[in-house]
Parts: sequence; structure tokens; C-alpha cells
Amino acid sequence: MEIKEFIEKFSEIFDDTDVATLTPETNFRELDEWSSLSALGVIALADEEFDVELSASEMRNANTIQELFDLLNK
Repeated sequence: MEIKEFIEKFSEIFDDTDVATLTPETNFRELDEWSSLSALGVIALADEEFDVELSASEMRNANTIQELFDLLNK
């Protein structure tokens, strides 16, 4: 999966965030819609699309969409 496709899938977690505003450098924690439910959505995305189990500590250490993408591809 390429980063662009990941961003599109990542954006589906949010109702009011336009995918066009998201880049690999976006700090997802600063998004207005970011919440613990969003974090669970990212964990589910990792499991469903990448077959990767993201831990809570890995989530805490990632700040940008690129960092999440890199975690899922390691």
C-alpha cells in the first residue's frame, strides 16, 4: 500500500476532515476530530488492512501520518 492510499483509508475514520487536507506530515493528534475513538479506528485499520497489531505505546510514539504508515510497514 502506498502512503496516498493509506491517507485515504485513514481519512475514513473522520467524518468532518477532508482527505485533501491530510498529508504524510500531518500531525494527526492536532486534528479537531482526534479522540480515543479515532485511535481505536487506527488500530482497527492496522489490523484489517495490514494484519498488524498496533500497541498503545506505538500509537503514543507516533505523531504524523507518515510515522503511523512506517510503523505498519516495518
